[in-house]
Amino acid sequence: MSFYDEVGGAETFERLVHAFYQGVATDPALRALYPEEDLAPAERRLRMFLEQYFGGPHTYSEERGHPRLRMRHVHFPVTLDMRDRWMRHMLAAMETLDLPEANAEAMREYFMRAAHMLVNTDDATSATGGAPSTGGAPSSSPVTPGGRPTL
Repeated sequence: MSFYDEVGGAETFERLVHAFYQGVATDPALRALYPEEDLAPAERRLRMFLEQYFGGPHTYSEERGHPRLRMRHVHFPVTLDMRDRWMRHMLAAMETLDLPEANAEAMREYFMRAAHMLVNTDDATSATGGAPSTGGAPSSSPVTPGGRPTL
C-alpha cells in the first residue's frame, strides 16, 4: 500500500490543501504571492503535486511536467519569514487531519525540508527590495534538535 493510500488518498489531500489555503487567504504576506483572486487553481496545483509526491496519481506531471520545485519558485522572494508562515499554515492544516503519528511525522519532515530548500532571499534583502539570490538556503532553521518545528 502506498503512503498516499495509507493516509486516506485523495480525500486527505483535498482536506489538507483546502485547510492550508484557508490559512494562506488570511495571511497578507503569503496571499500577496498569489496574483489570482481565486486560490482554487493554486489549491489544485498543490494538491496534485502532494498527491504525486506521496505516491498517488501522477496527474501533476501529466498536466504540468516535471515538478522542478526550486525553478518554479525562483521568481518569488521566499524568505525565512515566508518559509515560517508557509509552515505555520501547513502544520495547522495537518492538525485538521486524523493521521497516524508516523505518517504525520513523515509529512512534517518533508514539508520542513521542502520549505527550507525553497528559501532564496534573506529577510534583509527582501526588506530592501533586492532580488532573490540563486545561492543555497540560509543555515538557520525553525527546527529544534529533536526535529520538531519551533513555529
